[in-house]
Amino acid sequence: MHVAMLSAEYPPRWGGMGSTVYHLSAALAEMGHTISIITRNGMNKPPKIDGVEVFTVPWKKIPMEFTRSYGKYALKKLKKINSVKSVDVVHLHCPMISWDKNQFDECKKTIAPVISSLHGSWLGERDGLFTASKYKESAVWANPNDLIMRFTAKRYAQFENIAINYSNICVSNSNATKEDFLKRYSPPNNWDCKVIHWGVDTEMFFPLRQDNEDDFILYSKVREKYNIQKNAHLLLAVGRLAARKGFGLLLQSFSKVKKKSPNSILVIVGRGNLRSRLLRQAKRLGLEGSVFIESSMKFDELALLYRVSDLVVYPSYYEGQGLIPLESMASGTPVATVNHGPLPEMVDSSVGSLFTMGDINSMSEVILSELNDKSKLLEKGRAGRNLVCKKFTFKKNANDFLNLYESIVN
Repeated sequence: MHVAMLSAEYPPRWGGMGSTVYHLSAALAEMGHTISIITRNGMNKPPKIDGVEVFTVPWKKIPMEFTRSYGKYALKKLKKINSVKSVDVVHLHCPMISWDKNQFDECKKTIAPVISSLHGSWLGERDGLFTASKYKESAVWANPNDLIMRFTAKRYAQFENIAINYSNICVSNSNATKEDFLKRYSPPNNWDCKVIHWGVDTEMFFPLRQDNEDDFILYSKVREKYNIQKNAHLLLAVGRLAARKGFGLLLQSFSKVKKKSPNSILVIVGRGNLRSRLLRQAKRLGLEGSVFIESSMKFDELALLYRVSDLVVYPSYYEGQGLIPLESMASGTPVATVNHGPLPEMVDSSVGSLFTMGDINSMSEVILSELNDKSKLLEKGRAGRNLVCKKFTFKKNANDFLNLYESIVN
């Protein structure tokens, strides 16, 4: 089968969407299928995968509006690819591509049926920013993309509404995302929307091997790097340094954690323009020397950090699904995250804990409760790894999507 995937993100332009498209295409190619990726230009060469060919197209570097220009050029490239080798299925990754009704009709009539993956909604993203503002996250509207989204999300949501009405099949990445679209948009009465949770790379993210000498050496190096004393706790938070991710609230909660667990260290890993603001906030809270923010980290280094951490904290105000908790669980590390949106679909008391979104006391109490029982942490870590290997792998994603591809082709 020849599958054309249209995704505005693809490595080396990483992100949740880029990661899932990369791994899904690799898994399908390994099964013997041909995958054509159409993504935005302007980055270094993508990694090579047998059976996967990557095409890049121009796009207007304008926040939000790039979804229209990228969509136009992607359709033009799709026609050329189809003229050389017939495409069986077109797989759109929304919302970072905006097609109108005529573009959907043209694709379905002249190229192939369309599956649209719903990674989240623009209106949900916008409301996540409003929620971050409500809980006084710093620089909520400092990012130009976020500021423009505040005023234009409603306009670009109309293209999401077109996608759910004119795709052959829609696939949401969580039940929460599906409900979000049902509540905010106008799907047809017979709307065919499946739910397929994205998986993570269980070969990159794996647990610390307790009896392995090399792992112990790496473990010791990490703890030495961050000056973590014996029996002290290492907390990890991963995600883009943006207001929506809730790191400001995390710092406030961590200041409460430090009162009862004074030697604890917090490491935040993520790119973004909030690093200096977050470090200043940490200093004001008396956390200087206890909070480290890593703006850039290789994947193998991040995977190691997951393995050696005691607990991963994920305080995001909005997610379509959220892959960080799964990466942590695959690494054998429990997760504390919000009891909101899609997160409870992946995290429960067997693999971590949930706290009330936006509640500093709830977050700090949950963190302390988890850290106070080392044996329970190990037990939850093992359960998390088992759960991910059973339900959240790219091999499972490939099989699930292949079944959908075949259903609309047949």
